[in-house]
Amino acid sequence: MAKRNAAYIQHLLRDNKMLVVILSFVMAYFFAYNIGASGSAASMSVSYGSGVIKRKMIALLVCSLALFAGAIFGSGAVVKTLSKSIIPEKVITPEVVLIILISSAGTLFIANLLSIPLSTSEVTVGAIVGAGLAFQSLHAEKLLTIVFFWIAVPVSAMLVTYLLVKGGRFINIPKEVNPKWRRAGSILLILAGSLEAYAAGMNNVGNAIGPLVGAGLVPIKTGIFTGAIFMVLGVLSLGGRVIETSAKKIVKISVPNGIAISGVSGIMVTFASLYGLPIPITQVTTSAIAGVSAAKNGKEIWKQPIVFLIVRIWVVSPVLSMVTAYFLIQLCLRHNFYTTVVVLSVILATLFTASLAKTGSKQLKSDMKKREAL
Repeated sequence: MAKRNAAYIQHLLRDNKMLVVILSFVMAYFFAYNIGASGSAASMSVSYGSGVIKRKMIALLVCSLALFAGAIFGSGAVVKTLSKSIIPEKVITPEVVLIILISSAGTLFIANLLSIPLSTSEVTVGAIVGAGLAFQSLHAEKLLTIVFFWIAVPVSAMLVTYLLVKGGRFINIPKEVNPKWRRAGSILLILAGSLEAYAAGMNNVGNAIGPLVGAGLVPIKTGIFTGAIFMVLGVLSLGGRVIETSAKKIVKISVPNGIAISGVSGIMVTFASLYGLPIPITQVTTSAIAGVSAAKNGKEIWKQPIVFLIVRIWVVSPVLSMVTAYFLIQLCLRHNFYTTVVVLSVILATLFTASLAKTGSKQLKSDMKKREAL
């Protein structure tokens, strides 16, 4: 009887293990699909918005091909970083993988529903760090390197596009542009957008399948191939809305500026990917746009909300997924009730403090207006 009960318990454990593995794959490919749907299609927005590519489906197909090529031929280094370089491989069990993917994919999905722009790479790294903190096992040197480049690459993109636009002002461009030059500019813009999509494929597929590879649930080449397919499906099925929205927002960007923005972003993220650095490509592109705006509008750019938005995303993206992963591991795997209560208390205290500060600020402004009226 005892042997039968022991065998039954082992059977249940095997079934639960298999369920965890299946859910991990579902979350990984759901994440890849969302990555493709949410941000990758935006790489062709300038080409589509400027009319260089007139049909939206053509723009999405070009983006998909470049994205897929980048994932297949250049994502290996980033996948290795996200699979074993931030936390030790011994920590990455199927259960931990599932929590990392729930924290990163879930955070990104909710943010997309609320129209809050979070960085895919930062969300993933944050979730992995949360797991490392929960088990008190973290490769701090590699993490600090990644964080440094999170800041350095977008700032460099802003500086380069600023200098390119400033330098371009000294070149005399005739009012009537030769059709051959116009055609060349259109081709360069499409190539620059394709490079940006290629870089997105290199850098982003690892966010979805890196944890699976780290736990030994899938071979790296198989993981990259299948993850790339789901990213492409995301682009083709839901990318149309993203490209339409982005095109309307950046329609005022000229073809030369579009080449500078997409070209600089694509080149920088490509080089970062070759060194295995998961870089937030959306922030790099946004910073490149800010550099163009700074060259045109001078100091006024620093008064624009976009600058503060970039800073907030830098901070919020990794912290949110890190806290989520840490909380879930403490609650579900370590059964540490006391730590869970402390984490929840800190979150609630932070939210209430922010709410009180906002209310107090409004009340202060209201009191000042009343005094001025008197």
